[in-house]
This record gives sequence, structure tokens and C-alpha cells, in this order.
Amino acid sequence: MSDVTLTPKAPRKRALPSTAGTVRRSRRSGPPATRALPAGLPRTWYIDHNRRLKAMRLAVVLLDSGIYGPQQANNRRIRSLATRIGIHRPSAATCRMVRTLLHPEN
Repeated sequence: MSDVTLTPKAPRKRALPSTAGTVRRSRRSGPPATRALPAGLPRTWYIDHNRRLKAMRLAVVLLDSGIYGPQQANNRRIRSLATRIGIHRPSAATCRMVRTLLHPEN
């Protein structure tokens, strides 16, 4: 028998698959990127701004779950939905804002 020394081989680099002819998916599947809020505004502006954002989030989830009219979206339903999706319990003012974002059925 001959003496054979085994040396570890360097791992091969895999070639990446060709991207020719493929469609690139947008990376915008989640919420939009957050930007810094403008400084120097009164505190009530920031409170109202965050309330509007929360109301829009809740309105979108309500629409996705099949609730299309404001008469179907009572405070109890909105609040239970908020806790289910991980948003803090909305106030009565936020619930009113959610109902104003939902259009009445025609």
C-alpha cells in the first residue's frame, strides 16, 4: 500500500442561480419605513398623528376581516381586534376615528 496523506479540501463556492428572466419581488411587503417626525410642533399634534396612524391600521384590519360598515364596528369589536393583532387597546376617540374611516354601505 502507498502512503496517502489526506488534506482537507477547501469548501467549494456555489454559483448563484442566474437571475436572467426572473421577476424581482418588491421588498415592500411590510409597513412603510418610519421617518422622524418634524420637531417643534405642539404635543397634541403628535398625539393626534399617532391616533390617526392607529385608526388607519385598525380600519385596514377590519376591512380585511370583512367588516365594511361603521355600524358593524362597535368599540368592543375594535378593541378585541386590536388586542388580537398586538396593538394597545384603543380609546373611545380612536374607535370613533376608525368608524369615520369606514364608509357607510350604499
